[in-house]
Amino acid sequence: DPQQLELVTSGKRKLRRFIVIDEVVDELYGSRVREYFQENNVQHRILALPTTEETKSMDLVLNILQEVQDFSIDRRTEPIIAIGGGVCLDIVGLAASLYRRRTPYIRVPTTLLSYVDASVGAKNGVNFLQCKNKLGGYTPPVASFLDRSFIQSIPRRHISNGLGEILKMALMKHKGLFDLLKSHGKYLLDTKFQSYSGSADHGDAALQTTRIAIETMLEELAPNLWEDDLDRLVDFGHLISPELEMRVLPSLMHGEAVNIDMAFMTYVAYVRGLITAEEKEQIIQCMRGLELPVWHGGCSWSLIKKALMERLKHSGGQPRMPLPTGLGVAEIFNDTSEETLERAYKLWVRD
Repeated sequence: DPQQLELVTSGKRKLRRFIVIDEVVDELYGSRVREYFQENNVQHRILALPTTEETKSMDLVLNILQEVQDFSIDRRTEPIIAIGGGVCLDIVGLAASLYRRRTPYIRVPTTLLSYVDASVGAKNGVNFLQCKNKLGGYTPPVASFLDRSFIQSIPRRHISNGLGEILKMALMKHKGLFDLLKSHGKYLLDTKFQSYSGSADHGDAALQTTRIAIETMLEELAPNLWEDDLDRLVDFGHLISPELEMRVLPSLMHGEAVNIDMAFMTYVAYVRGLITAEEKEQIIQCMRGLELPVWHGGCSWSLIKKALMERLKHSGGQPRMPLPTGLGVAEIFNDTSEETLERAYKLWVRD
């Protein structure tokens, strides 16, 4: 907006920003974030919070809103900035959408999972009554700023966790991405998705994998931003995992729970004859190569049945089950019998 630009550059009004940052990220990068705002002469308030699945609640949203109110932002020209992982981005997105009905916000993801997943799309939310993201809305950010250098400081398990969501997009939509993960998975884990001049043998796999993952995610989300169509390939890995993740908190991270769901659904696809035994084995071996869990003792047959019943409730009475029909191709099915699911479950547990 030329008028806003004029206001800022003329010095008639000081730039102001309210920032919510995850407390772990604040310990690592907080001083540099503060320096940035000081050097650019921005009046700012930084709120460092513990943003985990256990704290992802309306209480934290209200805490943020109280601080926003005290700082007194302009609801059109002073976006709230969220710096952290997916939980932080979700919580701040919901807070911004509630404040004065819609205050702009900016996402700055600091984990691999949030970089390729939470940074894209319009959803935000919090957990409620032991249910994952039961309260929320659809308010897209005005921008997402993606900087892979944040990822170099996160633990190896968190890299693997993010690879679960990248693998989801590979299995659903992009054979080339699947091949990249198979060939360069260990390298990506070892280098924590950083690009090095000496990485010619890997053709900057970090840039390629993140770009393809985000582009395929956008292809799926952009035409259906408010989920008017409930047939969504991006729901692969998200039929059983919400129930499993909340049941065993905090032992499984989000991408790990998603991968366990995908592993089971890979067996469902195999039992249905949608993929070959060789393709099933390739998928499971790729998961292992990315250091992702392919099974969990908490994922009982009764939990699977309960999770699929919940699925029916919020997906219009149909299971809308995305399943691979090859490597990098998929369809949505509504006709998987309980007998097929049970056979797949027994085979999965046995293996």
